[in-house]
Amino acid sequence: MNILYLHGLDSSLNTEKRAILEEFGMVYSPQIDYRNDERSIESLIKLYNDKNIDFVIGSSMGGFAAYYIADRFQRPALLFNPALAYRSVHQEIPDIKNPISNLKHLVLGAKDEVIDPKSTLEFLSNSIGIDNYNIKVRQDLQHRIPEEIFEVEVKAFFKELLLK
Repeated sequence: MNILYLHGLDSSLNTEKRAILEEFGMVYSPQIDYRNDERSIESLIKLYNDKNIDFVIGSSMGGFAAYYIADRFQRPALLFNPALAYRSVHQEIPDIKNPISNLKHLVLGAKDEVIDPKSTLEFLSNSIGIDNYNIKVRQDLQHRIPEEIFEVEVKAFFKELLLK
């Protein structure tokens, strides 16, 4: 299986989290310059269009990008504190024509002071009837995703999908 992991703003995928993802397949994790590339989503779609991506995973700004890339590739997505309602840097959202409804599994931190989980839930409420959402609000989670929580949520995501 091919997994596309998209890091957050000014971040990257660390070794520990990469190892967790590699238990489930080949991991593609590009370095993304969200600040200087307003069309990073479009660039990523072009770059990975022929890689047969099976799953898209992203955190924060990467969760925002993963939301739309999953629609384009029509693949399930795991999104950690996605920056859906607002972002500190501008990004163009490509026009995705008639995306097929796919599962988006979201993990939101109730204590997140960077991405307000209430704003994310409000954003999602506007697309009810379009996408299939599995939303978990973790009371113990802030914006950064500790390895132990990352591992639990990644395993739950793959278990849910692989049992179908």
